[in-house]
Amino acid sequence: MLDPPERIAENSPSKNSCNLDGLLSRFNRMRGREYSELRVFVEVTEAASFARAAERLDVTASALSQSIRNLEQRLGARLLNRTTRSVGLTDAGAQLLEQIRPAFATLEAAVAAARTQGGRPSGPLRINSSRIAAVHYLAPLIGPFLDAHTEIKLDLVLDDALVDIVGGGFDAGVRIGERLERDMLAIRLSGDVEMQVVASPDYIGRHGRPVTPRELDRHRCINFRMSNGAPYRWEFERGGEKLDVTVDGPLLVNDFHVAIRAARDGVGLIYLFEDMVRDDLATGALVQVLADWTPPFPGFYLYHSSGRQVVPALRAFLDFMARPGERPR
Repeated sequence: MLDPPERIAENSPSKNSCNLDGLLSRFNRMRGREYSELRVFVEVTEAASFARAAERLDVTASALSQSIRNLEQRLGARLLNRTTRSVGLTDAGAQLLEQIRPAFATLEAAVAAARTQGGRPSGPLRINSSRIAAVHYLAPLIGPFLDAHTEIKLDLVLDDALVDIVGGGFDAGVRIGERLERDMLAIRLSGDVEMQVVASPDYIGRHGRPVTPRELDRHRCINFRMSNGAPYRWEFERGGEKLDVTVDGPLLVNDFHVAIRAARDGVGLIYLFEDMVRDDLATGALVQVLADWTPPFPGFYLYHSSGRQVVPALRAFLDFMARPGERPR
């Protein structure tokens, strides 16, 4: 388990600023067609779809496909594997993307910074977040943030898997502290959070309360399917003892709302973030068990790569989220 990242001071503008003239000079040495084809290649790989990339660039998918074919012909290597449903990189494509993506990212950040000198942050901002963090910590602030920054276009993608934000073309991500990589810069969005095992009073009346996690094998449990297809293992800790328990039961789902409704209806025990069941606990629709086995742990963080230029739209988002009183409790 990683130590929880505390707020890390962002790189100063002077340290992070790139040599725009030198970078532009590198790209100017390309013919316009070569630059355009490489730009298309980056966009298609980040979107993982010709149709989505075409929508971003406001051109037709067939035009993008022709640009990729021209690039492949010029380089003498196949860069993409195409099917009717997906676009994937070949080994040659992955190697090319690894070499050119940082240059494009730096160029775009420098141009965006130049455009906003004396003006307002603008342009796209792509954030990848887990669903619970988006619902409880981002959604309440989206309206105020966009009201304050009318020229920013926020693209918020919800994904409970741990995503490579750089490889996925995201400016930042939101995850719990213990899942962050060490080369990320982060600000804290929430206090400590807690997982809870809960059930309806009806279920408790019929099946009793488990006293320790080891008794869960005698209970009906509602479990959540992870993005990799595997059921989530329930994690417990007390007095230095840690347990990861594989539970069984009548229901396995990948949607929290369905799971919570099933728990209310007495289907079984469920293991969720306290934020997700707080209202049900307050009304008595659900009751907590094994409370002494689920201590708090570091909460949610907004993070971004330490190796990439912070574009003005992301800087505005980081500053907004870091303001005292802005973040939900």
